[in-house]
Amino acid sequence: MRKSRGRTGRKRSRKHLQSFMDRVNCSHKLEYIKLKKWLKDRGFEGSNLRPAEFCDTGRGLMTTKALQAGDLIISLPEKCLLTTSTVLSSCLGEYIMKWKPPVSPLIALCTFLIAEKHAGEKSLWKPYLDVLPKTYTCPVCLEHNVVSFLPEPLRRKAQEQKTAVHELYVSSKAFFSSLQPLFAENTGTIFNYSALEWAWCTVNTRTIYMKHSQRDCFSLEPDVYALAPYLDLLNHSPNVQVKAAYNQKTRSYEIWTNSQCKKYDEVFICYGPHDNQQLLLEYGFVATNNPHSSVYVSSDTLLKYFPPLDKQRNAKLSILKDHNFLENLTFGWDGPSWRLLTALKLLSLGADEFTCWRRALLGDVISDRNEQQTLNITGKICHFLIEETQHVLLQISQLKRSNENLRKHLALVEALRLEELKILQKSAEILCNLNMATA
Repeated sequence: MRKSRGRTGRKRSRKHLQSFMDRVNCSHKLEYIKLKKWLKDRGFEGSNLRPAEFCDTGRGLMTTKALQAGDLIISLPEKCLLTTSTVLSSCLGEYIMKWKPPVSPLIALCTFLIAEKHAGEKSLWKPYLDVLPKTYTCPVCLEHNVVSFLPEPLRRKAQEQKTAVHELYVSSKAFFSSLQPLFAENTGTIFNYSALEWAWCTVNTRTIYMKHSQRDCFSLEPDVYALAPYLDLLNHSPNVQVKAAYNQKTRSYEIWTNSQCKKYDEVFICYGPHDNQQLLLEYGFVATNNPHSSVYVSSDTLLKYFPPLDKQRNAKLSILKDHNFLENLTFGWDGPSWRLLTALKLLSLGADEFTCWRRALLGDVISDRNEQQTLNITGKICHFLIEETQHVLLQISQLKRSNENLRKHLALVEALRLEELKILQKSAEILCNLNMATA
């Protein structure tokens, strides 16, 4: 006789159904079937990971069995990896070998990706190329008016990234032209800026670290890139720990988990303890409730709250600069950072306290007046940044309504700004409690 499932059974089945609705198994899709066959032909024995679409992270990999700490998540044979060795053994190899000055390992990989994508059906790497993103959301791909909504110093770094990729393109044009004998079409149309931007983003966002010996045919930049088909579908979480490295014995790139993972849940790896500004800059996404996230305070914002008539102002700035206290000043989930408070403590020194600047840099209490002024100014800066962030969020919201094309990119910047607003509000609460305790 079948037992009645009762209320707890129904609740469990609802929870079970909800967890299945959070993901959609994509193993049946033709591009993944072709990719798995291609990998198998290169010695990949498969794994318990299946491609799936998740409601909060998008495309990723789920496990078909529960994982325990110490389990091997994936082992990808060397034959499956795309490295500079792959490039040199292709038809591009002889052109790279004779080109002077030598190209960088990065340009070699980008050139290979563009050439293989252009080859279409003839490419041996087509099953991998077919599952790569068609577009990216790194700052280099963002429109100028979207970049303008990024907070400092990310906005500055985004501009630097755009400039670097453009300079890379310009400096590589002559090398691209040298490849003309390999193509029926003009290389200028194949190796255009948008093709390089896509290839650069592919390498920048998806490569694993794998050190290769220095070769004379490449410039002196470190050759540490490897593209890892299938493995690169694993998404980032700041809350997991993994061990990842190339295993010389098995000649495979392996990832071992130090965390547990339930059956059918998404499997995550950790790209490193990056804050959201770094994640957006390097990978084109933000992580919600990221414990490493910070809000940066620029030196311009810092100085708004100190009188320009302070005779020791320039000397204080010089001390802060000499001791590297004008950068990486932040608010975090636990309030203002020690570095921010220390910089403000030194700037708050009275004329009669200036000789104590060394003690201030060590975090010593100089006086009750100095402590209170430091807290007051920290609070003012925090509230200024809250208002500024709210203003930017309003502008983003208005632009999203009027510009359909930019909606996806604006939503990304919006997510970053919303996370920063939460951090600032939390910091304001902490500062309020500190002020009440010292009042």
